[in-house]
Amino acid sequence: MMEKAILTCALTGVLTNPKQHPVPVTPAQMAAEARDAFNAGASIMHVHVRSQEEGMGHMPSWDPEVMASVVDAIRAACPGVIINLTTGVVGKDVSGPLACIRRVKPEIAACNAGSLNYLKIKEDGNWAWPPMVFDNPVSKVQQFLDVMAECGTHPEFECFDVGIVRAVGMFVKNGMLKPEMGRPEYNLVMGVASGMPCDADLLALLPQWMVPNSVWQATLIGRQEIWPVHQKTADLGGMLRTGLEDTFYLPNGERAAGNGALITELAACAQRAGRSIASPQEARALLGLRH
Repeated sequence: MMEKAILTCALTGVLTNPKQHPVPVTPAQMAAEARDAFNAGASIMHVHVRSQEEGMGHMPSWDPEVMASVVDAIRAACPGVIINLTTGVVGKDVSGPLACIRRVKPEIAACNAGSLNYLKIKEDGNWAWPPMVFDNPVSKVQQFLDVMAECGTHPEFECFDVGIVRAVGMFVKNGMLKPEMGRPEYNLVMGVASGMPCDADLLALLPQWMVPNSVWQATLIGRQEIWPVHQKTADLGGMLRTGLEDTFYLPNGERAAGNGALITELAACAQRAGRSIASPQEARALLGLRH
């Protein structure tokens, strides 16, 4: 019998302009979107924080006090909710994410588990943005894991490619993941143009490369084509994630009004697979969280 399905809502993206797309920015907006997702079945909120300065809502913020104001608002709106903090930064300076982890002590934080040439190409052959490297060497991963261990935070290993999935097994074997940090957890990120494609056949192959007693989920980036892969995730026993960070589109191709509508569709995937939805407390037990 498959485990209950844990639903995660990725509330807002990194650089999406709120003037062009309806993404939440302020603590009140984040809390309202989280409440809708929570009521639809999401136990975990994956949190990015934006600048609160006028006209700068499309830019990320690593101000620990801004992070605390957003997280406090979400926790007040969603009693018992699990916070999952983003940590992704390019370059060696990880002081901002580490300060945010120490400030809010989330139960979960993302831990990007390997480097990726982060690329996108236009139809005319020109780059959509200057080619960049999302650099996550082992030394950087270790910095995050050390602070997560200090704060009682469970790492969710973000895997953008097959080799990164295999690297997580090496982290575990090396002892980088401490037993008290919970079950090894993989987040299979599919749909980044230079990473793993959002493909159900590829998805089905990946669990064999994970360490025993691990838990996994899939982050699927795209439009309505992602939904059959969400269903495959549910059918295979994976945990489920969506939200305005990952897509604006419902299975029928319509624009989602908000995160609640997306989580409602995600819950339906789990139900079609014959799985019930995990409550926050059940999610904590499944992941081995310490809080």
